[in-house]
Amino acid sequence: MPIEFSSLTALLNHGYDTVIDVRSPAEFAEDHVPGAINLPALSNEQRAEVGTIYKQVSPFDGRKVGAAMVARNVADHISGPLADKDGSWRPLVYCWRGGQRSGSVASILTQIGWRADTIKGGYQSFRRLVNRSVYDAKLPHRFILLDGNTGTAKTALLPRLAARGAQVLDLEGLAAHRGSLLGSMPGGQPAQKAFETALAMALHKLDPAQPVVVEAESSKIGRLIVPPSLWTAMLKAPRIVIEAPLTARAEFLTRAYADIADNPDDIETRLAHLRRVRGHAIVDNWVNLLRAGDLTAFAAALMVDHYDPAYTKSRRLDERKVLSVVTTGTLDEAGQERSADAIWDEIKRF
Repeated sequence: MPIEFSSLTALLNHGYDTVIDVRSPAEFAEDHVPGAINLPALSNEQRAEVGTIYKQVSPFDGRKVGAAMVARNVADHISGPLADKDGSWRPLVYCWRGGQRSGSVASILTQIGWRADTIKGGYQSFRRLVNRSVYDAKLPHRFILLDGNTGTAKTALLPRLAARGAQVLDLEGLAAHRGSLLGSMPGGQPAQKAFETALAMALHKLDPAQPVVVEAESSKIGRLIVPPSLWTAMLKAPRIVIEAPLTARAEFLTRAYADIADNPDDIETRLAHLRRVRGHAIVDNWVNLLRAGDLTAFAAALMVDHYDPAYTKSRRLDERKVLSVVTTGTLDEAGQERSADAIWDEIKRF
């Protein structure tokens, strides 16, 4: 009988040797159960072909063609990735709805002698558990926002705080984006579903009895939306504000964004979106500094003309409690360490 999991905790503690996602590679890439491996019953192309036959010819023909494809693919998996599994190996198999694909694969594995089970409801049952945790349920965690102007090393301070014993939630890390106009990272962002799964897993590991430090973000990080349960909690959370002089912030941004400095054409394309907001003269000045290779002056101008005014405007609308203001003269290694010490002291008092 398919195994039913009533909570994320139960599913994550499944007790099986391997979780196998037999959906197509495209479905797997969008999102999957953490730790699962992808052994597709049908490839992306095969799934599309079977679906077309099912709809345009007949369900019977679609199932017949699909069954032959699944049998050949499973044979390849058995002689390939599963070749070294002994008789004691216990796999847990799932597909989209916990139906034919996972049932077919699990049946073949069981006939060999492996104790294979399936997840009742498949991926969709897992997705409902994730939705429940980040959309429906009120989070039990106590959050502290790490706030401050652009370039105050907020993200860089999170691992330093974690090293001191603080619980941290790195939203930009989970979203694979630095949360600004120039914040895209190599490899791009995950799908919204994958982001929510990663977020649900991160929250699951945190102790609700201890405060959690999270960087102050907008409701979107790149193209990804912060789910409502977390966003609601962040709106109510107190803040620790970091303040640093413009020169220190500009120097930090120059180092932090060094990976994109080699592609000025891409940066100029992104800056073009701000011409309607900031005007052509201001954006032209940014581009001139960028093309001249003066990245520190470019970063400073971008903050003075764009990021700082936007932050000041949002601050006027923000009534969250400020626990403390941490002021640092530098944002080099030593400056970040001093800031982390001061923030950690405040967290312990909280």
